[in-house]
Amino acid sequence: MKKAVFLDRDGVINEVLTNRVKFLNKPQDLYFLPGVPEAIKKLNTIFDYVFVVTNQGGVGLGYMKEQQLIHIHEHLKEALRKKGAIVNDVVYCPHKPKSGCSCRKPNSKLIEDLAKKYEINLASSYMVGDTDTDIIAGKKAGTKCVFLGKSDPLADAIFSDLAGAAEWIIQDSQIK
Repeated sequence: MKKAVFLDRDGVINEVLTNRVKFLNKPQDLYFLPGVPEAIKKLNTIFDYVFVVTNQGGVGLGYMKEQQLIHIHEHLKEALRKKGAIVNDVVYCPHKPKSGCSCRKPNSKLIEDLAKKYEINLASSYMVGDTDTDIIAGKKAGTKCVFLGKSDPLADAIFSDLAGAAEWIIQDSQIK
């Protein structure tokens, strides 16, 4: 079985609700948060896979078409690849918030589906997010969880950014 890091997208990898960009609705609105490509590159050296797992209710709400979202994710993967960082797959929930679907975080279906597809040992894997829904989804799936922000009582660790989280994840993953 392989091990993976699951990353939320907005607020973990890229800017949202900043002076430059409110929401990532088109490729040219992609701005990586500081140290993100380098952090993913480090994770690539230890983990078999790095995935993006994201709620994208803007599709269900009509703010963007699903094909537009797919184009954004291809752009994100290519921009990271150019910096030597690999995201192996991006999965998303396109449904409206409160739609009751099984794929929207805090449900763990997106993580569990990736684990089945790629033969991932979830107990040896990590979820990184900036909301409680990310942490709850990771916990339900059986991963260790890292919260980016001030505090989350369910998280195994808390950091201000992905760079700090990546260092801890790498060290923690080596503890037998």
